[in-house]
Amino acid sequence: MAELTYLGAILEAEKEEMARDPRVILIGEDIALYSASGALGKLDPKRTWNAPISELGFSGMAVGAAMTGLRPIVDLTIASFVYLACDQIINQAAKIRFMTGGQASVPVVFRMSMWHNGANAAQHSDRPYPMFMNVPGLKVIAPATPADMKGMLKSAIRDDDPVLVFEDNDLWGKKEAVATDPDHLVPIGKAAVRRAGTDVTIVSIAGCLPHADAAVGQLAKEEVSAELIDVRSLVPLDRATILESVARTGRLVVVDYAHRTAGAAAEIAAIVAEEGFATLRAPIQRVTTPDVQIPFSPKLERPLYPNKDRIVAAARRILH
Repeated sequence: MAELTYLGAILEAEKEEMARDPRVILIGEDIALYSASGALGKLDPKRTWNAPISELGFSGMAVGAAMTGLRPIVDLTIASFVYLACDQIINQAAKIRFMTGGQASVPVVFRMSMWHNGANAAQHSDRPYPMFMNVPGLKVIAPATPADMKGMLKSAIRDDDPVLVFEDNDLWGKKEAVATDPDHLVPIGKAAVRRAGTDVTIVSIAGCLPHADAAVGQLAKEEVSAELIDVRSLVPLDRATILESVARTGRLVVVDYAHRTAGAAAEIAAIVAEEGFATLRAPIQRVTTPDVQIPFSPKLERPLYPNKDRIVAAARRILH
């Protein structure tokens, strides 16, 4: 084990997978900066492609490279830039295996950092993972800890289907012990129960985990036992872990940085309403970001997102 930051875990995963498999390559804007800094170690320049600001172009190049035997990792830098690459991700990467009857696969990873809560204004602050949950053929993950990021990113690189990796920028500096075994993987499609509880289930998505964990701590002081689930993987989603928890607690709070309408929280709430309604003792609560564009002003932006107090308040509403 070694102490790594979230960002360090990303770099370690990429270095290890590039050392393990010569087919793994890096493509993206500013890749040359990482390479020049030494953060990725000594790399063959033929395996690092520093791309111009043309997300559609280099994402298409990555899809083609994947189809011909390489395993590209595409760094789209800021998550909002994924909109420019959507045709290649949605119309090509997600559909090629289906349209070729399984004759072709697209083992490509798209990394996207969500820079919300940093005064980056509307065009750089989106949390777009819900829209990709609606696209068959894509896997979507959003790890919230360094250990999970390293293990899940490695799983994504080894996967034969396209995987979208969403990371919250405000997690980059978080540190914890991370496995150093280069073959240690964290499976895609399995949630993590961070805290066991009996009174209410709190499901956290992506970078909401620190706020949800703080809320669980606050509720414990009020003699409320909250179970905390970190979904980690949005597609495939670990429905069983969520439904089993709600069956025990009878109450559900879902915490999601994305907008309220048609978000990941809405999908989880729908699953529980359809498949676990009989076990519910109170209405499902969603703690999300309202359906507004993100303002530049930090004082206006910060209150929009889920936080400890909003999560605690949601839990209290269904406990009494």
